[in-house]
Amino acid sequence: MTYRLSRLAPGSYDVLLNGVIIASLVQSGRTDDATWTAELLVDLPPTERPAPFKEAEHTFGSLEEARQWLGGAEIHDEKTETRILRG
Repeated sequence: MTYRLSRLAPGSYDVLLNGVIIASLVQSGRTDDATWTAELLVDLPPTERPAPFKEAEHTFGSLEEARQWLGGAEIHDEKTETRILRG
């Protein structure tokens, strides 16, 4: 499974699986002890959740920890990509 994080705003990402948005990843707090939460958009039964989602919501100590949990998901900033495309 290929995950990708698409930055919406500081501390907020869409989580895409094979090009489809399936979850959100958001930061709570702006300090060194902020947490990151990945939450499926649809609360699927456990047997239908995509790996590694064992629950509908998972919490992490950092963006990097969440990224690694998602198999090393690439991070894309849509605003930056748009600027590059428009020149």
